[in-house]
Amino acid sequence: MISISRPLLGDDEAAAVFRVFTSGQLAQGEQVAAFERHFAELCQVREAVAVSSGTAALHLALLAHGIGPGDEVITTAFSFAGTANVILLVGATPVFVDIEPDTYNIDAALVEAALTPRTKAILPVHLYGHPCDMKRLGQTALANDLILIEDACQAHAAKLDGKAVGSFGTGCFSFYPTKNMTTGEGGMVTTNDPMIAERIRLMRNHGQRERYHHTTIGYNLRMTEMQAAIGLVQLGKLEQFTEQRIANANFLTQCLSGRIQTPVVRPGYRHVYHQYTIQVPGDRDAWAAKLHARGIGTGIHYPTPIYQQPFYRDSVSQFRISCRNRVMNTKASNGHLLVTEMAASQVLSLPVHPALSDEELTTIVREVLALCD
Repeated sequence: MISISRPLLGDDEAAAVFRVFTSGQLAQGEQVAAFERHFAELCQVREAVAVSSGTAALHLALLAHGIGPGDEVITTAFSFAGTANVILLVGATPVFVDIEPDTYNIDAALVEAALTPRTKAILPVHLYGHPCDMKRLGQTALANDLILIEDACQAHAAKLDGKAVGSFGTGCFSFYPTKNMTTGEGGMVTTNDPMIAERIRLMRNHGQRERYHHTTIGYNLRMTEMQAAIGLVQLGKLEQFTEQRIANANFLTQCLSGRIQTPVVRPGYRHVYHQYTIQVPGDRDAWAAKLHARGIGTGIHYPTPIYQQPFYRDSVSQFRISCRNRVMNTKASNGHLLVTEMAASQVLSLPVHPALSDEELTTIVREVLALCD
């Protein structure tokens, strides 16, 4: 089976973890600090704060910016549920805006129509590794005094006109095993604001600057030394991984273009292909089943918009959908985001990870083209 993802971990990562074991320092220490410094350099920012997961990064970023009850956060419903769940966890209201039909990212042109006096932040997701339109989103945020928090969990080393994602606002990254680089579990917050970084450092560690001296309430959301040791090794390989993902994606696009809707890359954008996602206009699930039967793993990211998830549909009243030029109360009006729902029914991700062989790439192309006939 050609897997949809495959973490690339080897002797270098094992040796780094073994060194941590023999050091006796297993909790947050020098490895974490070094990982933070190097990741900040990657993202072209002053500060990076390592945490336990990408979800923790998003959660702490919202808290550090003071977002809470009574506030609204504009985001996308075409993402992993964690993106919106953290908004609910701080007591704020997610406001869902439709997406672009080609990149599947939040449609920056629709954000202004979703603004209300309660809007506090915009939380775009750099989906599949293609950056959002951060120029327009940044302009909207600046003009309306809004906080900009980037869900960059799928976009390590992605750029827009040479500027790294995670540097346009407060960036949030994940190092889950399927991501473009991994620490097993883990996350990172990036920022140019030292006050935001300090708040996150306090909150990740029970609100203490010094041991047993707590200046605020906090959580236990630290990264371990073992995770950071793996992260440092992976970070050194990230550019090689990324270039191979791009090369694999280019091969797939060259072979499939004109037969099926392939990913777009806008001028000036660096797409890092966390996922290589095609659009199947017919029975997408049948395609997935047929490819699986032929030895090709696929993924559907994501089959259900967040606002249609059972938890949101049945239990959550604290969210709204912005339908282009008006904001509709979902519970009352049964609002829909048409592009989001269309994408959810048609997207299919093919393997693109850097461990793919030339033979595997050729097999993927052959079997996808066979379904196009």
